Amino acid sequence: MKLFGTAGIRKKYPDGVNPVLAYKLGLATAEIVGGKGAGYVVHDTRTTSPLLTLAFMSGLMAGGVDAGYIGLAPTPVAAYASLWHGVVGVSVTASHNPPEYNGFKFYDQDGYEFTRSLEERIEELVDSIEARDWRVAAGFFYASEVIEEYIDDLVSRLEPSRKSSGVRVVVDTANGASYYVTPVVVRRLGATPYTVNSSPDGCFPARPPEPRKDVLEGFLQVYRSFNPHVILAHDGDADRLAVLDPVEGFIRQDRILAFYAKLLLSERKGVVVVSIDTGRVIDDVVEEMGGKVERYVLGKTHERVKELGAGNIVLAGEPWKLIDPRWGPWVDGVWQAALITKTVVETGKRFLEILDEMKIPDYPWDRRSYMVEPVDERDGIYEAIVEELYSLLGEPMNIVSIDGYRFEYKDGSWILVRKSGTEPKIRVYMEAMSRERLEFMVKLFEERLYSIVREHSARVVEKTIG
Repeated sequence: MKLFGTAGIRKKYPDGVNPVLAYKLGLATAEIVGGKGAGYVVHDTRTTSPLLTLAFMSGLMAGGVDAGYIGLAPTPVAAYASLWHGVVGVSVTASHNPPEYNGFKFYDQDGYEFTRSLEERIEELVDSIEARDWRVAAGFFYASEVIEEYIDDLVSRLEPSRKSSGVRVVVDTANGASYYVTPVVVRRLGATPYTVNSSPDGCFPARPPEPRKDVLEGFLQVYRSFNPHVILAHDGDADRLAVLDPVEGFIRQDRILAFYAKLLLSERKGVVVVSIDTGRVIDDVVEEMGGKVERYVLGKTHERVKELGAGNIVLAGEPWKLIDPRWGPWVDGVWQAALITKTVVETGKRFLEILDEMKIPDYPWDRRSYMVEPVDERDGIYEAIVEELYSLLGEPMNIVSIDGYRFEYKDGSWILVRKSGTEPKIRVYMEAMSRERLEFMVKLFEERLYSIVREHSARVVEKTIG
């Protein structure tokens, strides 16, 4: 059974993940770190998270590793703890997946998310590992103070150079793990946070935890009522951040990444590592600032950071996600929220105005996901649509196949099709230099996809946009 997907383990409870598996994962993790030291664990708000957390910690202790319980907190807190306490850090979460899912994210003692080789080692161990002798069983302790350590350190590093009065920031935490941390950070940086969907609730009653365009723009009326300078929206565990403007709505994730790149490249030049699904605005901004773009596998940019060394890159990013090596080698949505809040507080301007003044362009784009039933037809449908794309939208100038298939055309447009590593979906990403070209691409692709779905006697049961 393959446990790990694009980013950690995410599966449905109880068939995919359950307390028995959690215990075995704890044992396997203890074995990997040599059966000594400590592991610090956080969890999100899902109803099954406390159960899986305690089962996992039992495995750690049975394997000889002391188990430190941080508690309900964003995933980045586990990564922070792993670096600054020299321990293995674990988050029990399914990130942006629906509430029936749960899973695990792992961080080594240097703050790096586990690489594929470590993930493979866990998978090898999980079915054969057994508890060690009773004399090496380790202990349990509370470590909730790490949350305040994280907040204090983050705020101290991003103290605004000046503070404009009356700055208002809406924070939508999706009833997830950032319900406390992000609003506190925003307030301490000098803005007034207005929280939406901030009561912890593992059923995510207000909205799906994935901070997509189509989900978040349904709340614009609520967000606008606070007359904010910017709207910040997390997923369930706060490793992701989406950004909205109260007037224009959803701000494309690639523009946000380009903003971070311009900010950091103004301090030093170097490599910007981004995932395969990112667009041209990043290339434009990085080139203008004298940096170099390198694209990598979605969900695995942290591996490239480790290969190159955190000191040798300026930043790594994926849509919704940022690794800022000045802070640490992990994805951190709270740090992103703080960077944006700091900029808004210093200028007193709406964040979208800041992007426009920084001349960060916004090209027409589209992101869609299709869930197909029966699920076992997905791979065949995916392979068929990939074959069509060799000619469907014109002759590609370049094809990149490191993660799915990205077809790039002479007019600057491109399309990427890939299988989701966390859900049974086909995902498609498109960008063009004109709205007319994009609309043509979307229409032609979707018509052909639905035709192929019918040819496989299947149907699209869910389509999400953004």
